[in-house]
Amino acid sequence: MRSFLFATISEMKLTTSPRLNYLLGEMGIFSYFQALEHLPRRYESFLYSDPSRLHHLEDKERVVLFGKVITTPKTLRFQRLSNTTFYFRDEFDNDYKVVAWNRPYLSKILNQEDSFTLQASYDAKKHELSLLNLKKGRIPKEEALVPVYSLPSEYPQHSFSQLIQKALKECDGKIYNHVPAIFRSKYKLINRYDALKNTHFPLDMESIRQGLRVLKYEEALLFSLKNQIIRKENKSLLAKGKGYLDRKKLEAFIASLPYQLTNSQKKAVEECVLDMEADSLMYRLLQGDVGSGKTLVAAILLYANYLRGSQGALMAPTETLAKQHYETLKKTFEGTKVNVILLTGKMDNETKRGNLNDLEDGTADIAVGTHSLFSKSVHYAKLGLAIIDEQHKFGVNQRTLLASKGENADVLLMSATPIPRTLSLTIYGDLDVSTLNEFPSKKRDIATKIARTASKTVQKDVQTSLESGHRVYVVAPKIEGDEEESNISVKKVYETYEKLYPNKVALLHGRQDEEEKDAAIIAFKTGLCPILVSTQVIEVGVDVKRADLMLIYEPTHFALSSLHQLRGRIGRDGSSSKCYLLYDGRDEEELDKLNVLVQTEDGFKIAEEDLRRRGPGELLGVKQSGLPDFHFVNLVKDFKMLECARDDASYILNHAQEPQFAYILKAAEEEIKESSTIKERSK
Repeated sequence: MRSFLFATISEMKLTTSPRLNYLLGEMGIFSYFQALEHLPRRYESFLYSDPSRLHHLEDKERVVLFGKVITTPKTLRFQRLSNTTFYFRDEFDNDYKVVAWNRPYLSKILNQEDSFTLQASYDAKKHELSLLNLKKGRIPKEEALVPVYSLPSEYPQHSFSQLIQKALKECDGKIYNHVPAIFRSKYKLINRYDALKNTHFPLDMESIRQGLRVLKYEEALLFSLKNQIIRKENKSLLAKGKGYLDRKKLEAFIASLPYQLTNSQKKAVEECVLDMEADSLMYRLLQGDVGSGKTLVAAILLYANYLRGSQGALMAPTETLAKQHYETLKKTFEGTKVNVILLTGKMDNETKRGNLNDLEDGTADIAVGTHSLFSKSVHYAKLGLAIIDEQHKFGVNQRTLLASKGENADVLLMSATPIPRTLSLTIYGDLDVSTLNEFPSKKRDIATKIARTASKTVQKDVQTSLESGHRVYVVAPKIEGDEEESNISVKKVYETYEKLYPNKVALLHGRQDEEEKDAAIIAFKTGLCPILVSTQVIEVGVDVKRADLMLIYEPTHFALSSLHQLRGRIGRDGSSSKCYLLYDGRDEEELDKLNVLVQTEDGFKIAEEDLRRRGPGELLGVKQSGLPDFHFVNLVKDFKMLECARDDASYILNHAQEPQFAYILKAAEEEIKESSTIKERSK
């Protein structure tokens, strides 16, 4: 974890092998402490099977037996394959036929005098064991769980185990228990040294569980404590020179909009406006399902910010989305005096220079753009509100750099990856959270179906959409692909559709330059090319009301949340729409995954299922988002532990003067200092 968890010890060459030291460095391991935190990814179990289970084995069930070989092994060869068969009698006088593939050397090793420990998988159909592992003699209980580590292929597992043994010896007495004694007692946690020892050299599965409980809880407690310290720090930052926000003018603006706000939009606007009126800074997350109206809420808040005499900035992850937001805001603010400018990296120099001057002298009221908004050349006359769309696609440093362009600007983060509120309160503990859970106009009417790629019904629906003047999205997972993977490559899919519908198909993918992307989107929007064949780049930001059909090739290549985001591109005008998941496979697990989309359009349920299947890292984009890339905690399985840790962190902060909490508070502050989060937020 971090250096403050351990007593000071000088770093040294960890092994006598320069090559292994280099590989450890590539893994980010430079000390014994870091080696100890590299836990096994799994355990190879040589714990002997319960005798009572041996007569009731299920297909693919693993067994570990002790006994003797009772027949001479026979090896048959088939071209490049070999099959070695022998019979094995365990210590309870049960006989088994054992098959070992591609291990002809066993004929020389196996004999009928020695005893062996055999690890195998039961094949119920053939009533035989498929050999997995074989060791001579009985394995002691303390060696029966063998750790398997994620290592470079050149780094032998046994060499790393030797390093861990050495590390435990070197670190004995130098590893701190930073979880306060009150909580170690409350949850019956063993000390940290024993926890690490248990996870690397366990006696049984329970010792692994007890070791992981310690490591998970301390990580959860530190995370919760950091979140709450940051939240407290944010609340203590006083916004300088916040102007008066005229509520009557804001209400008049909202009343002039062509759309009626949903109840959840009204609530979100009120929560944000109250934050903007407060002495402290706003630091809030606005999360909502695809099409729930986050952009309209953002526009209202930008207008509220304009009313108090401040500039606003709206940052999007792509130029395509930035341009769309720019056009939307220009249209929304027609008839007002609000001056909206666009700022992207690929604008011509003259336009960019003019826009930069307008921002600096205060002529521009709102700037919309990509990461260009926080570059060194950008100076705001008075930035009062920074809004970041698709916030998980930006690093925490990028977000805080934008906010730091103002004298303590209010910050609103927006995300279309909704997660359950109880979970959001835990993982976004440093933020206030507003949630949109309704659709602005009519409820989406999208029928999602799983179909074969050669389905005639699908192509019939394409023709129907075209004849009715609608638009069709065709999505493939990759830009390129092998000859056998024609449905994976967007280029090959494009060629197929261009032959079927000449001059009616546009192509869009991430390697195109901005002019090519703009041309494809304009052709699609205007109907010049009513079919758009694209990669996942349309997941956010492309808003074409006339689109009522989507075909997604090889949908198993996408996560559930991504498929839901893609599906959200159609039916945006409330008309009946169809989304086909084109899959020719028969994998039951993949079909079960796709059926989640068939059964529900609830983005929160889909995100929760995605979280269960994939874990938090990919769903929440933790590597970019500033959320922790947890070493030990699993957000789904360990959610109750996170809730307990959140409450315990509150207790610590409420009793911060007690000496027993001095160390854990110092540890949390060290981590915050390392990430420079508070420093960047308060610039």
